[in-house]
Amino acid sequence: MPVTFDPSRPLNIAPSILSADFARLGEEITAVEAQGANWIHVDPMDGHFVPNLTIGPNVVAAIRPYVKTVMDVHLMIAPADPYLEAFAKAGSDILTVHAEAGPHLDRSLQAIRGLGCKAGVAINITTPLSVIEYCLDKIDLILVMTINPGFGGQKFTPSIVDKIAAARKMIGDRPIWLEVDGGIDPTTAPLCRQAGADVMVAGSAVFKGGTPKDYGKNIAAIRVSCE
Repeated sequence: MPVTFDPSRPLNIAPSILSADFARLGEEITAVEAQGANWIHVDPMDGHFVPNLTIGPNVVAAIRPYVKTVMDVHLMIAPADPYLEAFAKAGSDILTVHAEAGPHLDRSLQAIRGLGCKAGVAINITTPLSVIEYCLDKIDLILVMTINPGFGGQKFTPSIVDKIAAARKMIGDRPIWLEVDGGIDPTTAPLCRQAGADVMVAGSAVFKGGTPKDYGKNIAAIRVSCE
């Protein structure tokens, strides 16, 4: 589906299917969307850039028919460029690459947009925001990691709140989403929201409980905490 930006920056909650039941991904996606999810966050990992191995383009293509909102694909792979076309063809709406994963970020962003996707850049905890300063005009989404990438269920890093605020200041009035990922729950989400984030990726905090009713309560709790 086409992805648009609302200058009023409404809150988007993006459950990460990394915490879903992998034997029932289609059902899980349908359930969280029905319970108020705005986006679906997908985490391909290569066992090289991060110490975990998850899914590839074939799985993304398989779940695409179930995603009725936005498929937000966060590539934790290096190099990412050789796989951009495959993930775009699999149905990604947003393709996010790590600033640390390749030598030519500007080229990667151009390639993503050329494939018809929105272009995102993820920044690890120790990576300065200056790495994106000169390519902001090619970025549709900035993902500030609040944990080290690779595994779900990690604890939020409080010191990154200032970095989120700095990213919001850098964005200014540009039509760029500011996303956060890692340890997001009803306690940490408001800290990120106050700092300027408008997309909350949450895995275990959404999927805990294991039923659609639980998912609805969990999503609502995150949303209410940010109001």
